[in-house]
Amino acid sequence: MQPIQPLILAGGSGMRLWPLSRETCPKQLLTLTGGHSLLQNTLERVSKLPGIYPPVIVVGGEHRYAARRQIKEFDPNGICPVLLEPLGRDTGPAISGAVEYVCHWRGEDTVILVFPCDHLVKEEEVFFQAAQQAVTLAKQERIVTFGVRPGYPETAYGYIEARADGTVAAFTEKPCIERAQEYLTRDNFYWNSGIFVFNGKTFRREMRLHAPVVQQCMEEAVANGIDEDGFFCFEPHCMDPVDKISIDYALMEKTACLSVIPVDITWTDIGTWQSFWNISPKNEDGNVCCGDVIVEGTRNSLVSSEERLVAAIGVEDMVIVETADAVLVSSMAASQRVKDAVSRLGAGDREEFHRHITVHKAWGYATLLQEMQNTRIRRLVIHPEAGMSLQKHYHRHEHWVVVNGTAKVTNGKDVFLLHENQSTYVPAGVLHRLENPGVITLEIMEIQIGDYLDEDDIVCHEDGYSAPSAG
Repeated sequence: MQPIQPLILAGGSGMRLWPLSRETCPKQLLTLTGGHSLLQNTLERVSKLPGIYPPVIVVGGEHRYAARRQIKEFDPNGICPVLLEPLGRDTGPAISGAVEYVCHWRGEDTVILVFPCDHLVKEEEVFFQAAQQAVTLAKQERIVTFGVRPGYPETAYGYIEARADGTVAAFTEKPCIERAQEYLTRDNFYWNSGIFVFNGKTFRREMRLHAPVVQQCMEEAVANGIDEDGFFCFEPHCMDPVDKISIDYALMEKTACLSVIPVDITWTDIGTWQSFWNISPKNEDGNVCCGDVIVEGTRNSLVSSEERLVAAIGVEDMVIVETADAVLVSSMAASQRVKDAVSRLGAGDREEFHRHITVHKAWGYATLLQEMQNTRIRRLVIHPEAGMSLQKHYHRHEHWVVVNGTAKVTNGKDVFLLHENQSTYVPAGVLHRLENPGVITLEIMEIQIGDYLDEDDIVCHEDGYSAPSAG
């Protein structure tokens, strides 16, 4: 029996979980449940499926290094291909491009199982049995989705109306509460899981019929894609004509080949703070408390702290989420509207929209500790056997102090080692590089001083290191 090809969708930003989720650090890379990120939880779930190839994983171009680190923690041998979306165009183009890649690699008769990575699934054996049933249908040129039996009238999910023969009659996107309550009383309405099974040949044929522009552009984006620093990147110019469109709108609501398999499982799309509260352990007052939190006279609320003590007193049905640079306060009922506030941040090009104070790089990560006029202080963490590009800055000087580990420093013509509590000074205009030659993590305190400190004041030299990772 030919193995199944899992395809994990790990792009997108999940802005309804702001301020934890940001453009450059989306929800799928966050550790929200069980000590692992949503991506790692999905990798673990997929690994239990019998008869599979290593999964193909699609991530946003700006998330590549954080995603690769998490994938390697799960898969040290690095045999999972990682595809980069240089432009965010939603699930339609993402799935189309990934399927095209699989068809080039394994052939278009390959059966493909598409998983979003921001879902939690219990009763995995029940799901695995349904997946085997779906594979049989996929070999008969059906496109199969899984309909989850609704446990309550959820208004944040899409619904599928099924016919008696297992074909799909209609999709409904996020109904009002009255309509959701009606669906709960009918035995042919299901939550739309966004999980699909099909063979490559059927998918390509149906996309060419119903979404020809998306399919043609993504075929070209794969044909002209490049291997880049261990990733396969879709060619961005080929994606320019593609509008943002979900796979439901692009294909699933139009094709006559769609079947639905009902599954009676506990399933959650962690898309809002309320859905996170729903699945999380609660205290006797119904509160979910994360981090350094004190609650008094508080009920049915989510209170989360990352950096400092948060006290919630006399509130009910509230969401309070604190991070180093932003605080969210919302009623539980309005938590779906977080995305509206985040859109305003994006329109204003606010830094809090784009990234956390910690930014992931190929070599590790950098945390901004303090920023003042003409001065910036960062904590640099460099992974073993990793290093920055050879680079220089025109407007800033840098002071480095080793806090932990051993640093190999290039400072102009000099190359030397620095150990704990030793330091060096790099004047503006001088070529320099930090490397970690050891087997333990290297930690550096970096003080930048200059009249211009933005990250675009950098000139990287081609030297075998990845220039985009250098900052």
